[in-house]
Amino acid sequence: MQDTDKLEIYGKSFDSRLLIGSALYPSPKIMQDSIRASASEIVTVSLRRQSPEEGGGTQFWQQIKDLGLTILPNTAGCHSIQEAVTLAQMSREIFDTNWIKLELVGDEYNLQPDPIDLVKATEILLNDGFEVLPYCTDDLVICRHLVELGCKVLMPWGAPIGTGKGLLNPYALSAIRHRFPQITLIVDAGIGLPSHAVQAFEMGYDGILLNSAIAQAQSPVTMAASFKAACQAGRLAYEAGRMPEKNTAQPSTPTLGMPFWHQTG
Repeated sequence: MQDTDKLEIYGKSFDSRLLIGSALYPSPKIMQDSIRASASEIVTVSLRRQSPEEGGGTQFWQQIKDLGLTILPNTAGCHSIQEAVTLAQMSREIFDTNWIKLELVGDEYNLQPDPIDLVKATEILLNDGFEVLPYCTDDLVICRHLVELGCKVLMPWGAPIGTGKGLLNPYALSAIRHRFPQITLIVDAGIGLPSHAVQAFEMGYDGILLNSAIAQAQSPVTMAASFKAACQAGRLAYEAGRMPEKNTAQPSTPTLGMPFWHQTG
C-alpha cells in the first residue's frame, strides 16, 4: 500500500484517488460537470462506445479533451483475447498512451471477467509494451498470477459492474491488500454509495474507479462531489489508524483520580 499522499500509477502521481468513467450520463454537460465536481484526474473511455479513428463521436471526444485529464482507455465489451489486444493497440495509437484498463468479459450473466483469458491477454500486452491495469475478480490466486507477470496495478471488483452492491467480499479484498502491500490496488466496479468508497480506503486500498454510481444518481453532480469527500475521508481514516476492537465495553471517560460528590442532608 502506498505511503505517499498521492496515488501512484506506473510512475505517475495524482492528487485525487478517484478514477471516473465517462458513460451513462444524462447529457454531455452533466458528464463534464460531474467529472469536474469529483476532482478526478483520470477518466476512462472506451473505443467500443465511440469511434474517434473514424471521426465518430467527435463532440464527445472534444468534451473529454476539454476536461484536460489523463485518459485511461479501456477494453470494455471485449469477449476474446484477440479482440481485447486489438482494441488496446488501437487505443494506444489514438490516445498516445501505453496505459490500458484491460477488461475481458467471461460471462454475460454478471459480466464477470474471464480469469484465464485475462491472464493470457495481460501477458501479451505487457510484452507489447503496455502498462496494464487489469480488471479482475477478488480472487487472490488470479491476482498473484497478474503480479508475477509484471502488473504494478490491480483492479479487483467490489461487486459485479453496475450493481451498486458495494464490497461483497471484504475478506477477499483484505487478503489481496495484505498479500501485495507494494502493488497499487484500485477497487473497480460495484460501488454504489460514498460509504462503500470509504470502506475500501479504510481497508488500505489506494483508489476507486466508478461510473454508474455517479452517472445514474438523481443528481450526478452532487453525487460526484460526495464521492470526492468520501475518498478523502476514507483515506484520512486509513492514515490515522483505527482504534483496536474490543469484546467488552470500556468507558471513554476514566474514573481513576476523579473527585466524587456525595449528597448530604
